[in-house]
Amino acid sequence: MGLSWNDRRLERRVKPGDGKPLKPFRWWQMTRRSLLSIALPVGGGPSATYTVEVKHGGDPETGVVRARLYRDGICEAESKLPARFPVPGGTIEVRRSEVGMRRCHFVADDGSEARLVPDPRSAEGRRMRFAREHPGASGLIGAVSVVLLLIGVGLNLLQVAQPTSEIPAIADSLGTFESPLRLPVWLNVTLGLGAALGATERAMRMRYHWLLDGGAGT
Repeated sequence: MGLSWNDRRLERRVKPGDGKPLKPFRWWQMTRRSLLSIALPVGGGPSATYTVEVKHGGDPETGVVRARLYRDGICEAESKLPARFPVPGGTIEVRRSEVGMRRCHFVADDGSEARLVPDPRSAEGRRMRFAREHPGASGLIGAVSVVLLLIGVGLNLLQVAQPTSEIPAIADSLGTFESPLRLPVWLNVTLGLGAALGATERAMRMRYHWLLDGGAGT
């Protein structure tokens, strides 16, 4: 099956890496840097470890967020996000949202997928360990995150609906809409922070849905 136009476009954006070694992960980088790895067979020889690095603050000079691909600890390639790196046996696809990782998967030539494993010291790695050690609590936190985001989506729709309905052409044909909710500022702020926390928690698990998380995709 041939590549789509978008897949070819993403692969053309891949540039050679600078050959620098991968720096170790530090605890203070937990929310600013993501490292995810996978071991892939190379020809008939031993496997190579491919690691994707994303610094969420972007490059110091340009602010552009890039993904860098390391092979056995040496930078082999880099690309703006979203990224699609050709590797032996398939590609590694990388996407992020405004609050963290959205996708980092190896897609084999036969179409099968495997998610890269996060560094255990990163936010994604710590969240994965928590889910493994406390599955019940992890599921509850995930459900609360979805509820917080649904509330945020509902409030956004109500806030947009009223001014939209006041556009003359819409008001003449459908009438105007008046929001039934009048929330105090402190509650609006609290719910907004809750939605942000929910989005961050889902990003740590690389969960994404266009309705819940679509406002922050790149």
